[in-house]
Amino acid sequence: MSYLDATVDVYREAALTPDVGLCCTTNPIWELPGLKIPKIMQEMNYGCGSTVDARDLVNNPKILYVGVGGGMELLQFSYFSRQKGGVIGLDVVDEMLEASRKNFKEAEEQNDWFKSEFVDLRKGDALNLPLEDNSVDVAAQNCLFNIFKAEDLKKAIAEMYRVLKPHGRLVMSDPTCEQPMNDNLRNDDRLRALCLSGSLPIKEYVKMLTDAGFGTIEIRARKPYRILDPKNYDTDELIYIESIEVAAIKDPMPEDGPCMFTGRAAIYFGDEDYYDDKKGHVLLKNQPLAVCDKTAEALAALNRDDIFISESTWHYDGGGCC
Repeated sequence: MSYLDATVDVYREAALTPDVGLCCTTNPIWELPGLKIPKIMQEMNYGCGSTVDARDLVNNPKILYVGVGGGMELLQFSYFSRQKGGVIGLDVVDEMLEASRKNFKEAEEQNDWFKSEFVDLRKGDALNLPLEDNSVDVAAQNCLFNIFKAEDLKKAIAEMYRVLKPHGRLVMSDPTCEQPMNDNLRNDDRLRALCLSGSLPIKEYVKMLTDAGFGTIEIRARKPYRILDPKNYDTDELIYIESIEVAAIKDPMPEDGPCMFTGRAAIYFGDEDYYDDKKGHVLLKNQPLAVCDKTAEALAALNRDDIFISESTWHYDGGGCC
């Protein structure tokens, strides 16, 4: 049995018997006017963060969501794309697709605006998406890609890149880990399926995205997720796992490399009203400007005593410049 087969088995079981603690997080459920999330969807929220962000979802976007879970994020996406087939939900597990269909009926009863036809549920594989090139505005996955081993992860990201329109957004939430893991953990198929032993360091995770061609990366959140301890897992040391929320944007790749926003800011506090570096970055006096990591380093290299560069907060919420 391959690790992918083991993963299907885990989520088939989770579809038939909802497991509240499988990938639970302390993330609050989106509260939006007129949106009610059925309890069963919350119980089947097998993610490690959120991929639903209003800034990505303007003008009735066409949305692809891979790994449907109990349908909660599909319902949330539908809130912003209220059209037949506006959201495509893809999964390889028949039982999970059927569970989502059932849950949508309950969602219809609780939400006057929602129709099951807003979501086009399809059986399909993240490694070979059954969609045309440049056909969706937003693609998303929550706590799925971390399960893939390196070559499969490259394929999955490349497929998302292929189906996104130019400037489209791949929005993801995945566990990450900055510590090394031993081979016993890495090769434990069930732990990998449970989103524990496939976690990559953030730098490696981001490189997978930029190698696929994404020119802009936004790190929107970084949170505690899990502990692997010697008492319960095959490890000699305590391993700390985080989860991150990332948007990879299908922008052209800049000549000097990708723009990565990690929540850094530049503040000019000199004698003039503003500072202009003549490279497209204008800093108004005592007004923080979000900057990508490249720009932060370039401004820091000026060694000016009137520009402050903050460290990464790992919480970028838009705006600024690269």
